[in-house]
Amino acid sequence: MFDHVGLKVRDLSACVRFYTAALAPLGLEAGPGCETSAGFGPPGAPALWLAVGTPGSGAHVALTSPSRSAVIAFHAAGLKAGGRDNGAPGPRTDYGPHYFAAFLIDPDGNNIEAVYTGEG
Repeated sequence: MFDHVGLKVRDLSACVRFYTAALAPLGLEAGPGCETSAGFGPPGAPALWLAVGTPGSGAHVALTSPSRSAVIAFHAAGLKAGGRDNGAPGPRTDYGPHYFAAFLIDPDGNNIEAVYTGEG
């Protein structure tokens, strides 16, 4: 169901230290990152992302989609049900070579994504 989850943090370096230590006993590790974000998860497969921002300003949840057409339908249905567009369906090659996603803001301000990473 979940592809990944994103949390806003004030102090990225403090949170990286915390999550690195707390997740190690679970077999999870720090992955890719930069000055404004950091990923954690199983080796080579980050699924928890931290990003500099204001905590409580909306979480990011990415849901696994079975197809590109389902991503498109997710976006259309969400808009019709009162969501706000935060990224139309389409490829996101900066995330991965087969990454196809759409983003909506739910009525409470959370960023909800549907993502398909298969080919075609």
